[in-house]
Amino acid sequence: MTQFDSSTLRMVQLMEKLAPVEGYNLSVLEDIRFLRSNRPLTRIPVLYDPGIVILCQGRKRGYLGDDVYVYDAQHYLVVSVPVPFTMETDASEAEPMLAVYIRLDMQLASELMLQVDEALGPSDSHPKGMYASPMDGLLRASTLRFLEAMSIPGEAQILGPSLVREIYYRILVGEQGGSMRVALNRQGHFGKVTRAIRKIHSCYQEHMDVETLAHEASMSVPNFHLHFRRVTDSSPMQYVKSTRLHQARLLMLRNTMSASTAAFSVGYESASQFSRDFKRFFGRTPQAEIEWMKATYALPALSTPSIYVSSH
Repeated sequence: MTQFDSSTLRMVQLMEKLAPVEGYNLSVLEDIRFLRSNRPLTRIPVLYDPGIVILCQGRKRGYLGDDVYVYDAQHYLVVSVPVPFTMETDASEAEPMLAVYIRLDMQLASELMLQVDEALGPSDSHPKGMYASPMDGLLRASTLRFLEAMSIPGEAQILGPSLVREIYYRILVGEQGGSMRVALNRQGHFGKVTRAIRKIHSCYQEHMDVETLAHEASMSVPNFHLHFRRVTDSSPMQYVKSTRLHQARLLMLRNTMSASTAAFSVGYESASQFSRDFKRFFGRTPQAEIEWMKATYALPALSTPSIYVSSH
């Protein structure tokens, strides 16, 4: 057995314990989730918070416009800004999908980026909202050490944070780390669009129009439209709508809200319009979607999840 095979096998063994139930398994570290899926999932709409997804077993494919992002035991996924895309999962009872999700700690990332830029010089890479990269030996070894520590309660609390920091470092200096550093620095057009995206996620329940978002980004409306689509493969108002729909689904699932109450809570003025948009977006009525979600996913009791329900 090669070193690669043995380390992958060990990571799967550890993940079987860290993610014993299907769905989202919490950890002692607030920003860490261990995910498990025992069944394949066809293309569904998802919206990730900024974060890192490392698969130990199984395969996921993300579709954003014409781009396909494959992440599996040999590739990890990085999301620098929340982008709506569709995703499918390869998994089975015999070989479940097992993944580590690390919600991005912006303070930690910024601190490390400054140190990396001082050591290596600023990056001139093109910023990306999302990318998949090969797992090299150093990142694989860091991930294995992290999983070993997380499997022991005392070590998880004491050593876990420093090992998360090590994983951040490996990614920031990795093949596409320069793109991540530039994206998180939020400079240029990418940074301006990111400011508008932050506004959408913090105020999605309020009235929002393109002019307001363009002003938030300090851009003209035509320029804002152009660069927003380049970052998200979506128009600004399509993005607002998808954000509201994802949030409404969370409210219905976690807080047992009715469709109409959830609709008004996320900024819709018409419950019937919300139901039409919801079915067009998710492919099911709100009631049918929530019934399907409850039958499909096991969710931790959180009011504000680190990763959106639809991202499993």
